[in-house]
Amino acid sequence: MESRYARQECWPGIGLAGQERIRSKHVVIIGCGALGSANAEALTRAGIGTLTIVDRDYVEYSNLQRQQLFTEEDARREVPKVIAARQKLVQINSEVVIHAHVMEATATTLPDILEGVDVVVDATDNLDTRLLLNDLLQQMEIPWVFGSCAGSTGMSYTILPGQTPCFHCLFGSTGGGATCGSMGIIGPAVQMVVAHQTTEVLKLLVEATSALRSSLVTFDLWGNRYHQFNMQQARQETCPSCGKKRTYPYLRKRPMKATVLCGRETVLIRRGEAVDLSMLRTKLLDMVTSENEFFLTTVYNQMRLVFFRDGRTLVHGTSSVTEAKRAYYQLLG
Repeated sequence: MESRYARQECWPGIGLAGQERIRSKHVVIIGCGALGSANAEALTRAGIGTLTIVDRDYVEYSNLQRQQLFTEEDARREVPKVIAARQKLVQINSEVVIHAHVMEATATTLPDILEGVDVVVDATDNLDTRLLLNDLLQQMEIPWVFGSCAGSTGMSYTILPGQTPCFHCLFGSTGGGATCGSMGIIGPAVQMVVAHQTTEVLKLLVEATSALRSSLVTFDLWGNRYHQFNMQQARQETCPSCGKKRTYPYLRKRPMKATVLCGRETVLIRRGEAVDLSMLRTKLLDMVTSENEFFLTTVYNQMRLVFFRDGRTLVHGTSSVTEAKRAYYQLLG
């Protein structure tokens, strides 16, 4: 019987030796939304040895239009995205070792997870996490592939610590594009970014460094535009993340305790310490509307509060930090 990777092994860029390298490698994906779930499926089908997925969120119905691997049942049960993804991925390829972490990506949580990995895929949806990731991966000297998409547009860039400009060199602290929450998105834009990201990851895994794309690629599918920009001159000697006198400022930056999530009527509150959900259930009594092993949910003053085991709380139904914190403290004291 033909090998499951026969068609991939026939491709001269990979071959039998390349497939063995892929099987021996470990990739971490930060974020398991549209980009993350699609990258995870592509790498699982490609035969990656170990795949680790990190995401803090759960599946909602509004995700299903563009986020593959997830189903209506996942949304109905509000399954954490990494758990839902892992359940599907192990059925796609049981040979792959898959680790799923329901947690926020922070300077505290990521270092242990990133130790010894070969490549990181950026599938995040916010600037703060990307800047943190950039500093951490520069410090740990791990290559990573940036990706972003919104509307019908997208972009991708491969960052090699010590060789290419870093994320901060390219975008500073102003960000790498709009978000799908603020301007919507069509599914094909996701798939285009994923095609670029996964291809670059495969090149890194098989050590085809000469084939790596050195440019920043951008596109607008609806507007029929595609561009590549040579960014080598963008590297800055004074960059605090990759320059001669590095300070890695975003590793020291403490996350805000309450943040309005982009494009959503939702406020994220960080407690800073883990929560005993069983004790919280006892405190809230019949106010709990749903729960699982990762979080429990309650409705208060027309807002839906989701309390996570790691201390995070999502307050849905408001974009006011003050209103969200008031509800939070009235419930928890």
